[in-house]
Amino acid sequence: MKVFWALCLCLLADNVVAQTVTLRPQARPVAEAPEPVVARPQLRPEGLTPAPQGDPTAELRPTPRPFERPDLARGAATQAIARAEVGMFAFSPNAIALSLRPMVRPAAITQRAVEQRIARQRGQVCGDPAIQGEAIGRVPGNGACGIESAVRVRSVAGVRLSPNATIDCRTAGALKAWVAQTAKPAVGQIGGGMQSLRVVSHYACRNRNSSSTGRLSEHAFGRAIDIAGIGLRSGGEITVLTDWNRGAAGEALRKMWRGACGPFGTVLGPNANAAHRDHFHFDTARYRSGSYCR
Repeated sequence: MKVFWALCLCLLADNVVAQTVTLRPQARPVAEAPEPVVARPQLRPEGLTPAPQGDPTAELRPTPRPFERPDLARGAATQAIARAEVGMFAFSPNAIALSLRPMVRPAAITQRAVEQRIARQRGQVCGDPAIQGEAIGRVPGNGACGIESAVRVRSVAGVRLSPNATIDCRTAGALKAWVAQTAKPAVGQIGGGMQSLRVVSHYACRNRNSSSTGRLSEHAFGRAIDIAGIGLRSGGEITVLTDWNRGAAGEALRKMWRGACGPFGTVLGPNANAAHRDHFHFDTARYRSGSYCR
């Protein structure tokens, strides 16, 4: 009987030990980190793969539609009527296919022009077609008076001298320059423009201011000319005596007086003295200090 119970106890003890061993926690094996999954692109079939050309996204971008900008087009700054460049996009509907050629000038007009040129060359003096007159050579005078190579001038720069003036070529050239560069522009269109000069003195063997004593005037050498009036195409006249301080005519006279200071060596007007209240005195005397203008 004792042997039986001893055997039962042994079996019970083995069962408890087995259950104890079973309840003990077991060490878990360390799991290895899974490898990252990389998403790889799938290859397209050969028939669907486009050939690489430039930007691969170009076909996906919107394409702007073309539109016209006539304000930026070449030649837009000019009107079609005035545009005639070769290869332009537009031409005037009034344009002609071939340009007109100028008509041949009539022979009569050409002949008349030749005759006028020959006449001017025939009437020129001092080697200048703009100075018309005749050469009269030496003009003798009393004492120191006289002109070695005198010319009788009837017009300068298309403006008639009334009466003709006997002077030397240097004075004639200065008068022409003054008429062309100063007198004509100063008169402008007053009375239709300048037509003539009223000459009140040119060559004369006398003293200054026609006094009985004193130095000889430049008139005694043909180097001076006195002008009292400007003849107009309308038939009127601008006079130094009456128009010096009057309106547009007076302003024109003052421009003439100022413009003469340079071509001439001496320029005297109404403000110089009583002897010149009614005319301009121009002469080609030369001074070391320059022109004398008063």
